[in-house]
Amino acid sequence: MTHSFDAIIIGAGQAGPSLAGRLTKAGMKVALIERKLFGGTCVNTGCMPTKTLVASAYAAHIARRAADYGVITNSPIGIDMKRVQARAATVTLNARTGVESWLRSMSGCTVIEGHARFESANTIRVGEQTLTAPRIFINVGGRANVPNMPGVEDIPFLTNTSILQVDFVPKHLVVVGGSYIGLEFAQMFRRFGSQVTVVEQSARLIGREDEDVSLAIASILQNEGIALRTHAECISLAPHAEGVEVHVSCKQGSPTVVGSHVLLAVGRVPNTHDLGLDRAGIEVDARGYIKVDDHLQTNVAGVFALGDCNGRGAFTHTSYNDFEIVAANLLDGEDRRVSQRIPAYALYIDPPLGRVGLTETQARASGRQLLIGMRPMSKVGRAIEKGETQGFMKVIADARSKRILGASILGVGGDEAIHGIIDVMNADVPYTKLQQAVPIHPTVSELIPTVLGDMQPVG
Repeated sequence: MTHSFDAIIIGAGQAGPSLAGRLTKAGMKVALIERKLFGGTCVNTGCMPTKTLVASAYAAHIARRAADYGVITNSPIGIDMKRVQARAATVTLNARTGVESWLRSMSGCTVIEGHARFESANTIRVGEQTLTAPRIFINVGGRANVPNMPGVEDIPFLTNTSILQVDFVPKHLVVVGGSYIGLEFAQMFRRFGSQVTVVEQSARLIGREDEDVSLAIASILQNEGIALRTHAECISLAPHAEGVEVHVSCKQGSPTVVGSHVLLAVGRVPNTHDLGLDRAGIEVDARGYIKVDDHLQTNVAGVFALGDCNGRGAFTHTSYNDFEIVAANLLDGEDRRVSQRIPAYALYIDPPLGRVGLTETQARASGRQLLIGMRPMSKVGRAIEKGETQGFMKVIADARSKRILGASILGVGGDEAIHGIIDVMNADVPYTKLQQAVPIHPTVSELIPTVLGDMQPVG
């Protein structure tokens, strides 16, 4: 028997439930299909559990520095990883339950658990059920990439998902991948007490960032005792009596690193391989991401792809914005586009990196006349008061239009302070408007107008 709906949503990640809410309020009959865990990556294996673990790691780090603040502790700082892991699991479970309860109580929404596959452009099969709708929204997210490197099938390894189940402190964690996910876990487990080595194939960490940002982050991690092995041009894995041997073949140092555990943090892949997209004629790129236009519609009329699976953003906030774009266009008569979105994100090491717009490297390559302003966090009162002075602020603007092109804030509160710049960029006003603001003292954000007042031409 075939069940007809006005819309079918595949996946209960960040975009799916909110879209179901808007569509049902508009009077539509909606089916939402989830094959495993409600809430998607953010709730289950991403933001919520990892930031909960980061908070525990930060507490341990500050406790060890207690004497710097005049606080005396009477015993060594210990880590109860079972409690740390259980706390993160509880945060995830509560959020997941909340999402599922919301959907099941939503009038007009039918929740179906199972694996969805396309039968045609407007027909979905879930087990023995067949569903049809004129509009189908794919919101299936992504998962950790397991690279086809030599020896990967011969050793036990962790991913960003399985490491969340670890309720002990690894003796020596080797992190393969020196980018956003890898560095977050590297610092986290170092603060829990593990010896940590980061192995990165490129010449430096987080290669998409400016070199000064990359070098500053490397210094922050090394100051906490994390070993960095860059230029690892020939990575391979092998069993070892002490755990796992990672062959790195770096230009300096030992050609191998032996660790008790290995975390593979080398990117993500979309969950699109088993949806039967070919039966619907839906096009994907070489990496499996669903191709979409500026309105997030696929090459098949009536079929949309939202969130990580479309390759147009890999964050919770971009997934939610995908929902906003689709809902505004379908229900509110607007013409919102993905190309209007200003890219912004954060790296959640401590201190965090807040980023928006172009890097300095990208801005220079654009050929524009530029202005740049910088300030070390060691000259930010709030950072000095907190005893957390690592990092710097950097803002780049177009010299003619006075529009901000991009910014990096690496330092305490950087993930929050960046939002003032994000807002000005979205408002499309000259940076002089922000320069004239009267911010609250003492904050990190209060120094942004000062940075803007010190903008200098780029040679």
